[in-house]
Amino acid sequence: MKLKLGIPKGSLENATIDLFRRAGFNITTSSRSYFPAIDDPEIECMMIRAQEMARYIEDGVLDAGLTGRDWIEESEARVQTVRGFDLRQAELRQSSLGAGGAEASAFQSVKDLEGKIIATELVATTKRYLAANGVKPKWNLAGEQPK
Repeated sequence: MKLKLGIPKGSLENATIDLFRRAGFNITTSSRSYFPAIDDPEIECMMIRAQEMARYIEDGVLDAGLTGRDWIEESEARVQTVRGFDLRQAELRQSSLGAGGAEASAFQSVKDLEGKIIATELVATTKRYLAANGVKPKWNLAGEQPK
């Protein structure tokens, strides 16, 4: 039985492949295939968008994969995080989700977002955070209000 491993397509792809190379595995990709070759006969790789990785693991399509903590939180997938990596720095390090702004900004607290327009890729995560802080914003979600 082979291990089904998800490799993130897109911005995390090269760093992930480099991480595996440094661990002694050679992964070869092709722009024409979603199934990269790996030099280990007990591993089968599949390219998946990072946003979808946790769902594929939760649903049993994949046994393991690399994705951002933000996408795990956003999808609310019930998966086990084994280790945090900062692939942008290509070094082992815990990662976290954060927000920031200019020191001189009129927005100094999450409460300052009350009634403001919010546009985000992390809709569910942002909704939970704002609700936990009692903030009711306006939403820019292709013209739809969140449910």
